[in-house]
Amino acid sequence: MALWRAYQRALSAHPWKVQVLTAGSLMGLGDVISQQLVERRGLKEHQIGRTLTMASLGCGFVGPVVGGWYRVLDRLIPGTTKVDALKKMMLDQGAFAPCFLGCFLPLVGTLNGLSARDNWAKLQQDYPDALLTNYYLWPAVQLANFYLVPLHYRLAIVQCVAVIWNSYLSWKAHRL
Repeated sequence: MALWRAYQRALSAHPWKVQVLTAGSLMGLGDVISQQLVERRGLKEHQIGRTLTMASLGCGFVGPVVGGWYRVLDRLIPGTTKVDALKKMMLDQGAFAPCFLGCFLPLVGTLNGLSARDNWAKLQQDYPDALLTNYYLWPAVQLANFYLVPLHYRLAIVQCVAVIWNSYLSWKAHRL
């Protein structure tokens, strides 16, 4: 409880910084889970640079983009009714999710040193499956998020659920 109260105080005092740092931390955690539980690399084979890259992507891309998107979405569709939440989820999943994945996957490829040609081939290979997998998880999560969660907590709630999603994205993005 004390940790949650400290988080709330920090979020109230520095909302943007805390949201970005939360996204970065949870993206890094997702990569650790991917490497250790999914790929079973073990500590000796853990790629620290990869984890730092994913954490940096969380701070520099995911946190600002998703946090900003939630603000825009609340301006486009103000309100908290079930219908408003459904509209937000439809716009989020119909417009934002495909664009976000289409940017995220090649960004990881670029940071991993892929050539433009290899990055394009990897995007063509991974994007359809990643988007389909997105639709298995995120519509229900986002519907609940937009209906039940105040705006300033949405990124944190999504990023907590996204630890599993981040593990999947890290595995998908780093798979050869």
